[in-house]
Amino acid sequence: MLWLMARWRRALKHGPRLVAVTVDHQLRSEARGEAADVKRLARELDVEHRTLRWNGAKPETGVPAAARDARYALLLKAARQYEAAHILTAHTRDDQAETLLMRMARGSGIAGLGAMARQLPREGAIIVRPLLDVPKARLLATLDKAGIPYAIDPTNTDAKYTRPRLRALMPLLAAEGCDARNLTRLAGRLGRANAALELMTDGAERFLAVRNGGLPRPGFDFDAFVGLPEEVRVRVLLRAIGRVATEGVPELGKVETLSGAIEAAGPATARSGVQGRFRQTLAGAVITIVRGRILIEPAPPRRSAGRERNAQGEPASR
Repeated sequence: MLWLMARWRRALKHGPRLVAVTVDHQLRSEARGEAADVKRLARELDVEHRTLRWNGAKPETGVPAAARDARYALLLKAARQYEAAHILTAHTRDDQAETLLMRMARGSGIAGLGAMARQLPREGAIIVRPLLDVPKARLLATLDKAGIPYAIDPTNTDAKYTRPRLRALMPLLAAEGCDARNLTRLAGRLGRANAALELMTDGAERFLAVRNGGLPRPGFDFDAFVGLPEEVRVRVLLRAIGRVATEGVPELGKVETLSGAIEAAGPATARSGVQGRFRQTLAGAVITIVRGRILIEPAPPRRSAGRERNAQGEPASR
């Protein structure tokens, strides 16, 4: 990416300012030298370079995910410091195919199966992945022809991590037609479908607001909600719970179960004036159905496991 961007800028003659950033996760002793090699190449290409380090203790499990989060946090911080509008990464077609397989294995929904987006706004910058259609082998061949050395991270073949295990399966999958090209094409199509469903969900929220009769009443109409397509219902719930949740992002599977439970409650329960006939909690939100309306509100603070006690250690009166 560094070499290609430097060539692109030269071709423009008055191209944008480039800053190359290498992240040393401090997980391998070789990383320091590799970052120095990138710095030398950047100097030869007349590109400013910075090495950022992921300091502090490292987790015993989930290292790849933690390293990814730390890497993007460092890149976004650098983007703010340099007032950069875009962050470019060199993810390839192979990376996209592996990401799709990982998310399939985890049971992701359509949004997740769209894999990595080509452009992703995040914290004031746009993450851009311009090489998602380019095979990794082509990039390596380009570097070989240009005489530019490169490092190969040994963790890319370490079978204790999920991605390398899936990578080792790719030749067998390719023989059955599931090669990186077809998997990446599938991710693109699912990404388009997800974008369309998000627009439908926008429309559904507007429709539910209209059913409020223009009044600022909380929640939304039960009959209007259950009349929506199932996938849109789930997305409406995800958004509504996400706005008030205090315990992180709700799990898709649990939201799907909640959507089914709301539908199964039926009109009789929905129109009841009894507050407790339908009540569920999820991700720090409480969902109730009262008088034909679905209400989603922050759950009250959790009580301690033990009974409250007074200053003398006796149970407090109720």
